[in-house]
Amino acid sequence: MSTAAPEAFAYLTKGAVDVVTAAALKAKLAAGRPLTVKVGFDPTAPDIHLGHTVLMRKMKHFQDLGHRVVFVIGDFTGMIGDPTGKSKTRPPLTREQIDANAETYKKQAFKILDPVKTEVRFNSEWLGALGSEGFIRLAATYNVARMLERREFRQRFEAGQSIGVHEFLYPLAQAYDSVALKADVELGGTDQLFNLNVGRDIMPAFGLEPQVVLTTPLLEGTDGVEKMSKSLGNYIGVTEPPEAMFAKLMSISDGLMWRYYTLLTDLPEAEIEAEKGKDRPMASKMALGRRIVADFHGAETASGAEAEWCRVHQQRQAPSELRTVAVPAGSHKPHALLVRAGLVRSNGEAVRLLRQRAVRRDGNVLEAGGDVALAPGESFVLSVGPARHVRIAAEAAG
Repeated sequence: MSTAAPEAFAYLTKGAVDVVTAAALKAKLAAGRPLTVKVGFDPTAPDIHLGHTVLMRKMKHFQDLGHRVVFVIGDFTGMIGDPTGKSKTRPPLTREQIDANAETYKKQAFKILDPVKTEVRFNSEWLGALGSEGFIRLAATYNVARMLERREFRQRFEAGQSIGVHEFLYPLAQAYDSVALKADVELGGTDQLFNLNVGRDIMPAFGLEPQVVLTTPLLEGTDGVEKMSKSLGNYIGVTEPPEAMFAKLMSISDGLMWRYYTLLTDLPEAEIEAEKGKDRPMASKMALGRRIVADFHGAETASGAEAEWCRVHQQRQAPSELRTVAVPAGSHKPHALLVRAGLVRSNGEAVRLLRQRAVRRDGNVLEAGGDVALAPGESFVLSVGPARHVRIAAEAAG
């Protein structure tokens, strides 16, 4: 895909937050040569979620226009530990952790990126070869006052909290990646703006033109409040089963849906606005779910995930595939079955749901009083509300 510089600029900056500087990017695009676009990832965790793909999608946009995209795996910088967003020193990863996470990262990243067009590099290649003398020369290109302008460092310094000297090396090492690759553009999340600008600052010291910095937003998770994060449980993983992915997308608010449209699809803004103007939020959200699930699992699978969601949530049927919980044949208290099935956390919660008539056996309300009798080999679907289902199966007679 090739296009004129103004159209390319609009395409590449869609959904971006910072472009430092817009004039420089326009000039580079107008020159008509393939740009070297660098993006760094520290393999601090093995799983990628949709929040990570906002940046990867922007990388794909540059690939679409014929630019050279370099996926830098920070195996060297990962051993330092990125202080971004940290109120204390991040523990460094072991070599084994880095290698394992990096391999997983690559496999998952290629669900978005074109593997043929993606150049994967490990920054230990040049940072390891830099040596102690090289690091001293690198450190001489920056000063402590500028480093303390970084919010995390400034806050920790003012609070009297420890800052490791090696943490000052992290932004410099990331910046040197840009020097080694002679980057025209570096992409990153908004939380990386300081680090990205350090690259701009030091490149002239090595006889290079400052790179353009382009940042993408941090995607809110399914709760619509916090940044998408596995630790917060508000994430959608790129390797999740299609049914689970579709259901999570359907759980987001109508307002957040349009942000997901902008950041997680390649639809032009005009088409997104046209969809918004139809004022049919349920249909729009289902279309979003199909589109995103198709990106990772294929269109046919996405349609199946949608049909499954409709069956469970609109037609109030049990899912096609159910977890089975085996119990001894005989009589059981309904609240005890709910706890054993993992549908509730306590007997008290189970009793409350039973009294609210929110529990069903094969689609029929399960009353709070009495026992549930199960013959050997008998089974039924136990459900709480429209989304929680398990199959209860009595053990066959031995």
